[in-house]
Amino acid sequence: MTRPFGVKGKKRKHSQSKQYSEEEHQQPPPKKAVAEESKEPSPEPSPEPEPERESEPAPTEEDELSGIPIVPSEKNSTKPNVIFILEKASLEVAKVGKTYQLLNSDDHANFLRKNNKNPGDYRPDITHQSLLSILDSPLNKAGRLRSVYIRTEKGVLIEVKPFVRIPRTFKRFAGVMLELLQKLSISAVGKREKLLRTIKNPVTQYLPVNSRKIGLSYSSENLVDMDDYVSTISSNTDLVFVVGAMAHGKIETDYTEDYLAISGYPLSAAYCITRITGALERKWKIL
Repeated sequence: MTRPFGVKGKKRKHSQSKQYSEEEHQQPPPKKAVAEESKEPSPEPSPEPEPERESEPAPTEEDELSGIPIVPSEKNSTKPNVIFILEKASLEVAKVGKTYQLLNSDDHANFLRKNNKNPGDYRPDITHQSLLSILDSPLNKAGRLRSVYIRTEKGVLIEVKPFVRIPRTFKRFAGVMLELLQKLSISAVGKREKLLRTIKNPVTQYLPVNSRKIGLSYSSENLVDMDDYVSTISSNTDLVFVVGAMAHGKIETDYTEDYLAISGYPLSAAYCITRITGALERKWKIL
């Protein structure tokens, strides 16, 4: 005799319910519980004690002044000094796009060509290198440099004090020259003393009366050894050296007494200045 269908169905249901109960027992905890556990604050590490900071003085009006640093140097007013004049310097400002910039052949070549200008004539880096050679020399640090004058291609005359610290990089130098040509002067950091300023022409009115004015160019027929030349000059005479700060060409001034070439090869303005300062340092025993 066969079993009733209902009894057999109950057994199958019981085995299925048992399987389902085992699966539910093995399921991970619901997401809500996990989320609540993650919300529990984790123990934070105890903060380390901050080092004590010295109280800084409140900024004064002089500290907020813009400017550039000053380099300490000796002052020898009783001894003869040297003056450098950088002629035909390429320092020109123009509006490129929406801002004013100091034009140079690397960054503004396309702009210069569009305005029918030769990019090779715009070399403010020559003036930068020349100033570094002058101001970094032992001659200047010994206090024998009186001043530096820059006369641009446009005829703007700039005075540079011997104790100014010119920026090392060209990008910062270009920013300083741009500010100078727009504001006409730049003061020292924290002081009102003007380290760079535009002045009135001609440059001869700022030169010592009894000074010896010497122009230098590779095109000169008077080729001299710089050590021999400065040895013939009186030790009581102030010297003025005129050097071209342009990529090519020669300087033509009406106030120079001598017109010299100090090498049989074309030299950069910076290296020409290095030869001059080196000869004077040997003459005046500056080490």
